[in-house]
Amino acid sequence: MILAGLLLLAVGAADLVRTVFKRSPAPIRLASLGVVAVAILALGVVTAAPFAGIAAVVVGALWLQLMPDMGRSPASIWPAAAVGSLAALAVVLVPADAGSGLFGPVSIASPVGALSLPAIVLTLGAVAYLMEAANVVVRAALERENIAPDPIPEERHEIVDPTAMPKLGPGQVMRGGRLIGPLERAIVFALTLAAAYPLLAAFIAAKGIVRFPEISRDGDGGDRAEYFLVGSMVSWVQALSLAFLVWFGIGAA
Repeated sequence: MILAGLLLLAVGAADLVRTVFKRSPAPIRLASLGVVAVAILALGVVTAAPFAGIAAVVVGALWLQLMPDMGRSPASIWPAAAVGSLAALAVVLVPADAGSGLFGPVSIASPVGALSLPAIVLTLGAVAYLMEAANVVVRAALERENIAPDPIPEERHEIVDPTAMPKLGPGQVMRGGRLIGPLERAIVFALTLAAAYPLLAAFIAAKGIVRFPEISRDGDGGDRAEYFLVGSMVSWVQALSLAFLVWFGIGAA
């Protein structure tokens, strides 16, 4: 389980740093990524899993190369599928007590039960991944299907005919999605872990209701409906998958 947590944490933290320091000079970006790598390696040592820390740093570096923050992703969504598969195999195959730490077992009470150190790292890794890396995967999925949203007018009160607005190019996304997406996934992740399935169903239905007027005005191409469905489904699948992964890891601990 500690390997899965470190993998997700490395990928999620690397993407968060890449986004935060996107406009910074290259030396600052590299130094920030170096700090993340050192932190992951140190966490691997503290949890008595140094090789897992090394593997996580390698996976994080590959992720940054294969899943660029801007432009078309050369490997599409397959790196995300690979990371998810590795994390699932690590949770299932690696003993739950592995990575208990150099200072003995650690247990923290939580609403979902007692969390061991590996379970804490796994949960933190899942949350870190859902914050920004999942956005990159959603964009790669939209690019794979050649779906682009309508651009947002520069002026909030400007009236623009949607049928006359040009399409965005590959790698361009709606600005609000980078904030709405992480918040949405955090809610889905938390409600799933809390087994609040009626609230989860209500939340998903509410999003469909809010988006219905926009989708109902869609043209013959159906771009908006496809953008909503593909983006939402990919986002929800990631949040639900990681929630069940954490749930399984906590139960196995």
